Amino acid sequence: MIFVTGGAGFIGANFVLDWLAENDEPVVNIDKLTYAGNLESLASLQEDNRHIFAQGDIGDAGLMSELLEKYQPRAVLNFAAESHVDRSIHGPEAFVQTNVVGTFHLLEAIRAYWNKLEGTRKADFRLLHVSTDEVYGSLAADDPAFTEEHRYEPNSPYSASKAASDHLVRSYHHTYGLPVLTTNCSNNYGPFHFPEKLIPLIIVNALAGKSLPIYGDGQQIRDWLYVKDHCSAIRRVLKAGTTGETYNVGGWNEKPNLDIVHLVCSLLDELCPRADKQGYAEQISFVTDRLGHDRRYAIDARKIERELGWKPAETFETGIRKTVQWYLDNQGWVANVQSGGYRDWVEKNYQDKIG
Repeated sequence: MIFVTGGAGFIGANFVLDWLAENDEPVVNIDKLTYAGNLESLASLQEDNRHIFAQGDIGDAGLMSELLEKYQPRAVLNFAAESHVDRSIHGPEAFVQTNVVGTFHLLEAIRAYWNKLEGTRKADFRLLHVSTDEVYGSLAADDPAFTEEHRYEPNSPYSASKAASDHLVRSYHHTYGLPVLTTNCSNNYGPFHFPEKLIPLIIVNALAGKSLPIYGDGQQIRDWLYVKDHCSAIRRVLKAGTTGETYNVGGWNEKPNLDIVHLVCSLLDELCPRADKQGYAEQISFVTDRLGHDRRYAIDARKIERELGWKPAETFETGIRKTVQWYLDNQGWVANVQSGGYRDWVEKNYQDKIG
């Protein structure tokens, strides 16, 4: 059995779905169910006994200890995080509480649990901490991509809080011997993405006839990783990664934000044309850039390919087409997220399964 924290969020939910599609090992899924935690994303597992859900905060050390003792997992995968830069600018305290203090309490609970294990169960146990490339800061146009040795230079309250959590995880390995693995990923996209991030926001706003807001000049560059590729990378690191090591996970897809928006618009033009026959790009508008906006991120993912044999299966062109089609096919999910109706869905469909 494995533990997944934050398993009702975007990446966590995709991981749980992919994990149970790949094998029969049960998952204990712990999520606080904040605005971004959506059990409706896991609706297909509603009657699946391999999926055990517990509502809770990783900062609740007593609850985490209780669940660890009850279920005796062989691994914990920590996806739980506040993760939106804009929200961190307007309300940084929640990011410090979840990403820093919460990670500390989770580590303490795991350390106490791990210390009680014996023999091969202790030797085989793993904590895999999922982090971000934003901890490395910003790159100039001609700088080489981030490697695992790149210095941490976070520039937002979000990335600073994730950097702190990475340092805590590293320290528990070097101080206490806790068998940890860390992954730092580039921008994810794909199904079940809360529509505040760039790609789902553009899709949802375009279909609603709303403005498509672009920060600054739209030339901020990101490396884009299809979420299901990210999930396969995490499975591979959990299986074969060397404890104490960090693995950068990227999609080899550096693109400016404005190019992303135009590509999404062209796919929507093809798959769901506007009634007036105009292109969705007509809805693009430029807005004041956000504070401290990093100019470029880029992941050098050669280490994980060289040492573990992983590389992404999707190109950006194949992944973004699948993503746009998913949102077109799942507009009920989007409507529930936007209205808060997904919380009513949880009450009706999942409440008796929440621990």
